[in-house]
Amino acid sequence: MRAGRPVPGLSRPAGLGREEPGLIAAPGLTAAITIVTIALTAGVFAAVADHAALESIQRLDDAWLRLMISGRTAPVTDIARVFNLLGLVYVTLPVRIAVAGFLIWRRRWWSLAAFVTAVALSEVLIGVLKGAYSRARPSASLVATTGMSFPSGHAIAASVTAVAAVIALMPAGRRAWWAAAAVAFSILMGLSRAYLGAHWLSDAVAGILLGTSCALLAALVVGELQRRSTRRPPPVAAPRPAGAPPPDRAGRRRGPP
Repeated sequence: MRAGRPVPGLSRPAGLGREEPGLIAAPGLTAAITIVTIALTAGVFAAVADHAALESIQRLDDAWLRLMISGRTAPVTDIARVFNLLGLVYVTLPVRIAVAGFLIWRRRWWSLAAFVTAVALSEVLIGVLKGAYSRARPSASLVATTGMSFPSGHAIAASVTAVAAVIALMPAGRRAWWAAAAVAFSILMGLSRAYLGAHWLSDAVAGILLGTSCALLAALVVGELQRRSTRRPPPVAAPRPAGAPPPDRAGRRRGPP
């Protein structure tokens, strides 16, 4: 074996030493989607905070819960219970650690920063917002619940983990179908919470929007930092020796007349 030759199986991971791909391919479009999502999130939270609006929202929540109770079937309830398990910390935490570990192994530091920032931001907001709103849960849940109702922690955890993982793991140009799957999973998680009576429908909607907002905002901010850090300065022309003739417009030095 020649010295300096890589040992099979112990060579560096693919991408090590290469420039990390850009986190955001279309900053303008991403910014627009993020702004719209955050605006919708703020609107839902503002409506629930307003007592007059909350009365109308509560009537809708009550009607939705009655509809869910009247339409419950054993197969759908079993599926909803599976979603309940998927949203528990015993599942979401290992998934998050696995995603972060993979990004560390691949040396994808900007993607790791976006993923960790999104998750950390969502975890901080869950506790703060639940305490601030102090909304009671429905009284007849099919699964064990703790804490306040608004917003849904399961919906936040599912949406931020799924959306942030797609952004961190998938190349910017190949995210469309994966992003659609992440959003669909988040919606199903939210609907399962309302179906089980663990949350009001508005809790689930707010959780989905908040988790998605955290993932998009983190990616947008980290992506902008990445672009600024990798932006190369313009080339600087070499100094002209003393007495040398200046170059012509084509960049060639003029000789003696």
